[in-house]
Amino acid sequence: MQRRDLIRHSLTLALAASTGVLSTAALAAHPLRRVRPGDPAWPTPADWETLRRATAGALVKPTALVAACVDPASAACTSVRSHLHNPYFIGDQVSGTQVSGWFEAWEPGVSAYAVPCRRVADVVAAVDFARTRNLRLAVKGGGHSYQGTSNAADSLLLWTRAMHAITVHEAFVPQGGHEASVPAVTVEAGAMWMDVYDAVTTRAGRYVQGGGCATVGVAGLVQSGGFGSFSKRYGSAASSLLEAGVVTADGRHRTVNAHRDPDLFWALKGGGGGSFGVVTRLTLRTHELPEWFGAAYGTIKATSDAAFRRLIARFVEFYAGALFNPHWGESAAIHSHNELSLGLVSQGLDTAAARAIWQPFFDWVAASPGDFTVTDELGASSRAAREWWDVEARRRRGSTSVIFDDRPEAVPTHAWWSGDQNQVGAFLHGYDSAWLPQGLLEPGRRADLVDALFAASRHATVELHFNKGLAGAPAAAIEAARATATNPAVVDAFTLAIVANGSAARYPGLPGRSSDAEKPRADARAVDAAMECLFRVAPSPGSYVSESNYFNARWSDAFWGSNYPRLRAVKKRYDPDGLFFVHHGVGSEEWSPDGFTRRA
Repeated sequence: MQRRDLIRHSLTLALAASTGVLSTAALAAHPLRRVRPGDPAWPTPADWETLRRATAGALVKPTALVAACVDPASAACTSVRSHLHNPYFIGDQVSGTQVSGWFEAWEPGVSAYAVPCRRVADVVAAVDFARTRNLRLAVKGGGHSYQGTSNAADSLLLWTRAMHAITVHEAFVPQGGHEASVPAVTVEAGAMWMDVYDAVTTRAGRYVQGGGCATVGVAGLVQSGGFGSFSKRYGSAASSLLEAGVVTADGRHRTVNAHRDPDLFWALKGGGGGSFGVVTRLTLRTHELPEWFGAAYGTIKATSDAAFRRLIARFVEFYAGALFNPHWGESAAIHSHNELSLGLVSQGLDTAAARAIWQPFFDWVAASPGDFTVTDELGASSRAAREWWDVEARRRRGSTSVIFDDRPEAVPTHAWWSGDQNQVGAFLHGYDSAWLPQGLLEPGRRADLVDALFAASRHATVELHFNKGLAGAPAAAIEAARATATNPAVVDAFTLAIVANGSAARYPGLPGRSSDAEKPRADARAVDAAMECLFRVAPSPGSYVSESNYFNARWSDAFWGSNYPRLRAVKKRYDPDGLFFVHHGVGSEEWSPDGFTRRA
């Protein structure tokens, strides 16, 4: 077929599809193609005006995050650039993404139109409009997706940021259920975890299992399984889900729980955001708040490779004997320059108890001054758990552990952890994760684990996120995790190993944006080389969908394992035509990488 004939044939198919006259046989013979601006079937201005009225005027035409920088010397560009360090500012922008892209994977794309949803009716209207007009739909809440799933060029963006109401319940029973009531919190889809922690912990004196990064969106985290600093005690965020409101591809707003649409409810608990519908609200179980939250910290530098290997071995032994339990979470980093950084947190231990646990390890380090130097003070401490997310109290005492949102219009309770600053606007060069099974902590396997960690660290820093592997958690937390869609490997893993690197913000249009490809490519190879060392002791491991490799060829097995066939069945039932598409989401193998063309 000549090029001109191919174009004419494609236009004929698009027109036929838009008018509903394309036969089933034709659809089977030719991939379905979603329409783009400029296509004959693209909605008319009158069509868009209809959507604007249906959403009470909410429809907007977005511009790029740094569109003002078309004139780099302008005051508007200077203002935008001055706020690119602030995750709240980025999240408040219709085209904002919390990372600025991934080398040779994706960069932020500007939607053709967006609906900043303020009510469920806006969500329904946007879903109906996208379905009936064959549009590419993108769904964004917090915009934290490392995979770039909350943005797409030429799409209709459904943005839930303005839906952020939070209601704390002393007693909650899911609709249609007769079980005993439990304390809970209902959160609309656009809320961030800092707002939820403020409502539940600071003000109500309870605990809800959410994310460690305070500016992550609630809905996205829960749908991806979700882990926070204290998940080793309370399990995943998805495990605490009691009920959800969700708009499915047919435009119906459903209340789903263990009694109503239980298969869809299960899929929302870790099956990945943006694949099954648009979540409008979630109700999560809350827990009794422990008296203490705390931390253990510091950095140790070894003077030689041999000393560093010995340090890794001692830390693994110490972790297995003293920290492999529900009290301890967060991470330790094993650096290529022979440093071990500690950044763990605790729950239920006062300062004296925490220091007593760590003192043997600190003493062991101090006993070998020729081999180890403490480059950042070692220590452990605790404070009242109710103060952990009390931003106003932290401001009063001059805390440096958080960065405050000091914009004039900012909410006073908004801050973010200082340790998360390097994630804001980051441009990723490489990223991968693997759940490491608890069997590696057995005495007979520790040497293999140490060898793998040391070898990996020759290529790149390896972070061990102990709270993101649930082995060592209470039995109830383990069983609740088994009832989610997350890869079952998580309950046998003592940690999630993450290897990643990147650079400063590279948003499209940002003045001074680097065009260097050599360093990003070398960094990506270093991540792959480090992960290969870990794969020697954990072949074909599971991987956490929210923190994973964009290029993972075995993504469905890595993210969901034996749960994937069931998730595909749920997808077929509630979204048979694939309206909801995200990169490496359930059912995405049926579509082109950009989500516009159904594969033959």
